Amino acid sequence: MNFCSQCGASLTVRVPPGDNLPRHVCDSCNTVHYLNPKVVAGCILEWQDRVLLCRRAIEPRYGLWTLPAGFMENGESAVAGAAREALEEACAVGDDLSLYGVYSLIHVSQVYLMFRGRLKDGYARPGEESLEVRLYAEDEIPWDQLAFTVVHETLRQYFAERRTGQFHHHLGDIIREGQQFRIHRYY
Repeated sequence: MNFCSQCGASLTVRVPPGDNLPRHVCDSCNTVHYLNPKVVAGCILEWQDRVLLCRRAIEPRYGLWTLPAGFMENGESAVAGAAREALEEACAVGDDLSLYGVYSLIHVSQVYLMFRGRLKDGYARPGEESLEVRLYAEDEIPWDQLAFTVVHETLRQYFAERRTGQFHHHLGDIIREGQQFRIHRYY
């Protein structure tokens, strides 16, 4: 960020009065520009013991499989964002969405809010951001072709809990260590 969105003047990175972290601060009008994590909302949609996955038609991770998910929009609730992403990526409507997990991806400054629910009428087809969509049974999941660690972790927990019939809320951090990822679960 080089210029102020309020007045167009140059920005300096410094710790503003009353703060404890460096921020982009306007040299002219003193507006502080905060750079905060992005929120991603997504969902696990199930139909007849299968879950909906989308094969990505966009970067990053073009051609790999993921749960329908994406960045929330301003003026949108988390559950509405998850439902919108399912509609955009898979022309799918989710019923009875409930919060399943919250994951912080510190290395990319993102927070994922993952919901679970039922795929209405079992209907899905590729949207603009998907090459294809498919309903997968647990033993058919292309584990080595999943686009993101958070998707792998969410599905792994989901299937383990589905076998017991008891679903829980999850909170954790996904931490990058070199080329590997470590999962820190709070619960």
